[in-house]
Amino acid sequence: MKQNTMMKKTLALALALGMPLALTACGSADSGESAEADGAYKVAVVRQLDHASMNEIRDAITAELDAKAAELGIAITYGDFNGNNDPSTLSQIGAQIVADGYDAIIPIGTTAAQQMAATAQATKTPVIYGTVSYPETAGLTGISYVTGTSDALNVELLLDMMLAQNPEVETVGLLYSTSEVNSAPAIETAKAYLDSKGISYLDKTGNTTDEIVAAVNSMLDQVDAVFTPTDNVVMNAELAIAPILTEAGIPHYAGADSFVRNGALATCGVNYTDLGTQTADLALEVLQSGQVPTDFVTVSGDIITVNLDTAAALGVDTGVFSSLGSSMVEVHTTQE
Repeated sequence: MKQNTMMKKTLALALALGMPLALTACGSADSGESAEADGAYKVAVVRQLDHASMNEIRDAITAELDAKAAELGIAITYGDFNGNNDPSTLSQIGAQIVADGYDAIIPIGTTAAQQMAATAQATKTPVIYGTVSYPETAGLTGISYVTGTSDALNVELLLDMMLAQNPEVETVGLLYSTSEVNSAPAIETAKAYLDSKGISYLDKTGNTTDEIVAAVNSMLDQVDAVFTPTDNVVMNAELAIAPILTEAGIPHYAGADSFVRNGALATCGVNYTDLGTQTADLALEVLQSGQVPTDFVTVSGDIITVNLDTAAALGVDTGVFSSLGSSMVEVHTTQE
């Protein structure tokens, strides 16, 4: 099994005001005993893959765990794992985490959450996921030891932005991966919206970066704009496809700011630092109470993010978006 590098930050702080730490009834007996014996909570943070949005969420989670540990006078040790978007690797990571007696698992991404929920079934180690857009579709509801935060995409608002920028759009390319559970509900919503507007659409899919690039190249002379939901496969390919779409004069509207930072034109959605903070708070609540909430927490947002480099290349006035969201963030293309 591939050895994952564990980043541990131990906040060895004395228990303030005599506050008890033995609030670890959740999870397996082994994990609870470990927390009591070591005077620390042991938390695993599992990214589905390495990209900007997931790294931002990871950083927010660990920062909030550090802050809460200092505030409460407790100790938290956490491990950082990257599944490389591979279910087999994620399954191996989950098995390692359970064997190592972690008190809670915080997976970031739908596939990571599904794999962690499956591997934690025997021990009932609490799984508190972050950024799962459609938990019901992913089969992550109704499980006694699983909860988390959801960042369901406001598809209609994103498509409203598309039409605000170009009311003459006739055909939209729907670019997504069939292997991404999160993509299907958003694509169906997009189709219903476009049908209501009398706008045609063209499905283009792929499950690897090469396939996504090929899908983009195959629709350049057929579409006026491209829509992608919160799809990790396409996100992984954004640096490759953004120059192709921009050179063809086609704006790409996508489901997260990580796409935009890699060259897509615009998105709308949540602040991922806020989402990571809320996920960490939820995880700590589970650890301290020993109770896993039956409902997930929906983190909504209408923050618009636009790429100024892409907008300039396309000749787009970003001011057309300013009245559609609560705020607008302007970014430049990065290679991360």
